[in-house]
Amino acid sequence: MEQYVENLVQDTIRKIKNKENVQRMGRVLKVQNYILEVSGLEDVSFYERVVIGEGSEGYVNGIRRNEVTVAIVRRRGDIYVNDQVIATGETFRVSFAEESLGHVTDLFGVDRSCGKTFEDLISLNIENPNIPIMDRTAVCRPLETGIAGVDLIYPIGKGQRQLIIGDKKTGKTQIALDTIVNQKGKDVICIYVSVGKTKKNVKTLYAELMRRGAMEYTHILCAFNDDTPPVIFLTPYAGVSIAEYYLMQGKDVLVVIDDLSRHADAYREISLLTGKVPGRDAYPPDIFYTHSRMLEKGCQHRNGGSITILPIVETRGGDITDYISTNIISITDGQLVLSKKNFDKGEKPAISYGLSVSRLGGAVQTPEVKKLGARVRRELLSYLETRAVYELANVDEMSPEMQARIRRGGRLLAGLGQYKYSPMSHEEIIRRFEDIYSQE
Repeated sequence: MEQYVENLVQDTIRKIKNKENVQRMGRVLKVQNYILEVSGLEDVSFYERVVIGEGSEGYVNGIRRNEVTVAIVRRRGDIYVNDQVIATGETFRVSFAEESLGHVTDLFGVDRSCGKTFEDLISLNIENPNIPIMDRTAVCRPLETGIAGVDLIYPIGKGQRQLIIGDKKTGKTQIALDTIVNQKGKDVICIYVSVGKTKKNVKTLYAELMRRGAMEYTHILCAFNDDTPPVIFLTPYAGVSIAEYYLMQGKDVLVVIDDLSRHADAYREISLLTGKVPGRDAYPPDIFYTHSRMLEKGCQHRNGGSITILPIVETRGGDITDYISTNIISITDGQLVLSKKNFDKGEKPAISYGLSVSRLGGAVQTPEVKKLGARVRRELLSYLETRAVYELANVDEMSPEMQARIRRGGRLLAGLGQYKYSPMSHEEIIRRFEDIYSQE
């Protein structure tokens, strides 16, 4: 005990001699909801953690000539003009515990279901330097989703970034949940990042995954819709940072970000309050970089681990050419486009096979699945094109070849239909379509 006290005294004396006990302090000049203008902090850095007033926390997100802007992420009490702001000299970090698998947590390592903070927390950077090209290898291992229309026609590989895009209520989240459920027993850690969802939605999602035993290997990192935009903005970066933690241990990780359109709206709100020049649709000029540096983390590492990212984007009126959608389409390695029209017809999953793309394709498929998938895709797309032209025509008046072609296409499309939470193995998918072709 005496030795401990002696070490503590010596450490305090050393800090005084080195002037490490000096705190940099500023004052609040202006309060705009969750954005503060602070003067007096002349040597702070971006993303540096600061303590405001009675213990509120924030980070520096803008440095100007005479003041800095601070975004509040945790508020403890009211904040007023002239409150003191103390710079900590530390980068704002996310708190994470390995025991959080199976739980719903936030940036600070708090279990949102009971309000308790996990023990043995690990501090992780919100952002790390990108993994060098020399540490990456080719993406060639399949990530089995259990969905026939995906695994057979538009496959996803471990280390790939595959966008899921479509209108509201078309089954975007369901495809991600089916993929998570299908990873049971395959040694894949899943991280579901909820961006701006309601507490009811997250509770329902948690119950569905728990019922199917998927929470054993799943971590839900959430920012609710009533959280401040800075928290919503940082949460996806925190989710990817946690994935990198597992990646460096050689593990395969699946990250679902639901959704990036809400994340873009939160960043736009922050940018407008901090005085950034608005660009197209009032988004800041660096909105592309905001998403690209996050999605760039998805890769196959040479140590055997991988990060597969499934970002979700919500569109309006089926328009996939809006600003945010086209940005993310150009960043990712393919997209699964979901159609409201197909969903209303009862075609589930409501994948638009004509608009969807996988830029890796057969590189992540076994030879048997690759051969069968190429044939199914070719005939299915031909059938969909023909159906669009002859949708109102009388089939009995067509030539025998055309009738056979339409009947076969209809059977293929029906074979791709699948109920939620009913995953299929590659063997079952091959058997199903071989049976369809054998009927001829």
